[in-house]
Amino acid sequence: MFKDKHITDIFFDLDHTLWDFEKNSALAFIKVFETHKIHIDVPQFLKVYEPINLNYWKLYRDEQITKQQLRRGRLKDAFKLLDLEFPIQIIDALAVSYIDFLPHHNHLFPGTVELLEYLKPNYKLHIITNGFEEVQSKKLINSKIDSYFNTVTNSERVGVKKPNPKIFHYALEIARAIPEKSVMIGDNIEADIQGAKAVGMNTVFFSPINEFQHDLIIAKNLLEIKKMF
Repeated sequence: MFKDKHITDIFFDLDHTLWDFEKNSALAFIKVFETHKIHIDVPQFLKVYEPINLNYWKLYRDEQITKQQLRRGRLKDAFKLLDLEFPIQIIDALAVSYIDFLPHHNHLFPGTVELLEYLKPNYKLHIITNGFEEVQSKKLINSKIDSYFNTVTNSERVGVKKPNPKIFHYALEIARAIPEKSVMIGDNIEADIQGAKAVGMNTVFFSPINEFQHDLIIAKNLLEIKKMF
């Protein structure tokens, strides 16, 4: 599929694409609540929290809220729906502990290492992520995939988030890559796919839930991507 395009560089999103965010996040919350002696049904909490978290990340991506508002608000709103209330000091302590514990759990999506091993000899590999800088580097190191990537571009360092063209231009510049010879692989249509397309990059939409988008190149699992290169 991409073999005739003379691709040189492949850019990956990290969370929800290579790094299994939902699984690792659930494990982190178990540890957070144990540490702070909060008795709560974690599956029930996650059922409420996860859609709230996605909405807060969209607001954060769109520059409508700050990092602090995201970290605090997603917990407050989830607890409120569960008829729980904690002082703001506790909310902030839970938020800090969550960020601390999150990179301790590093489950990757099936096929991550096999795909990276397959691509690394023939392409330069990179990361573009909107995640918090202090956490993302730990995720890469602790999951033992940091050595596969030539560059890592983080939104906090650039000052804007995907899908802002500036972060893609920055990533391409430090990678010394040409958009037409580059591919962006990610799970978010707006942030990863539309953002990359806007600067002229090729894209692969990683969609394990089989979301249908007839105008996109889609991979339902990571090993499907091997066949594209």
